[in-house]
Amino acid sequence: MSGRTERTMGYRVIKKILPLSIFIGLTFAASAMAGPEEDRLAIVKYYAERFPDVPLQEFANGLYAFDEDAREQWIEMEDFPPYEIAIEDGQALFEAPFANGKSYADCFANGGIGVRQDYPYFDTDAGEVMTLELMINRCRESNGEELLPYQIGDLAAISAYMAYTSRGNTINVKVPQDNPAAVAAYETGKQYYYTRRGQLNFACISCHLQSAGLKLRADRLSSSLGHATHWPVYRSKWGEIGTLQKRFAECNVQVFSKPLEAQSIEYRNLEYFLTYMSNGFELNGPATRR
Repeated sequence: MSGRTERTMGYRVIKKILPLSIFIGLTFAASAMAGPEEDRLAIVKYYAERFPDVPLQEFANGLYAFDEDAREQWIEMEDFPPYEIAIEDGQALFEAPFANGKSYADCFANGGIGVRQDYPYFDTDAGEVMTLELMINRCRESNGEELLPYQIGDLAAISAYMAYTSRGNTINVKVPQDNPAAVAAYETGKQYYYTRRGQLNFACISCHLQSAGLKLRADRLSSSLGHATHWPVYRSKWGEIGTLQKRFAECNVQVFSKPLEAQSIEYRNLEYFLTYMSNGFELNGPATRR
């Protein structure tokens, strides 16, 4: 049996486990007729009813909210987390002056310290969503510096340091309801999350909502709730720290769909929607995942 056939069969199995009536009910609740807050409350309600023994904030810990064995290993790893080096490197890069004498601190509110909870946001002047990683590069550009790759490397390290300074802060992403362009960006991100794509005909919800908490081969699938709290992430399979949009691209590849460019409008809108779903959660990044 080919690897592709095995993967496809594995997905087919998990898709059948969640009662269809429950899944359809949630999908209807998150339809285009609902606003952002109605969407968020519907998803919170869904997970609270499906996992009554999991405290709400635990969903920020991904699969470790469901898998006790993996959780124990994760807690032990946190004594000497592999992302520590990225934080140290990120701080050094963040504090290093540009050639013109300015630094990243000049580009962000509060000197860039403790601000991650406010990203992404909708820039009413530009008419588009701005993520933290995008604004790090915009800062470099405005100061005459070369742009950095978005998914890994120095930019991911800078983002990791900024996330670390924001730990414990509560995600507070806003979708201005009096701004049609902001609402449209949110709705476009939601549509992407719910749309099937690739040869496996999967949507983001196929794994992270419909099958959250279930096993796909040796891995347990994390929930969409709390997904945006802990980035950038050091993943064992990557061997380095990477951004949320690196994970978006990887998910596309896993369902045999062509990934988009990092910081494309589509991915930024997706991040906007997904982060809004985590409003009220405390930031706990950077983090470690398998």
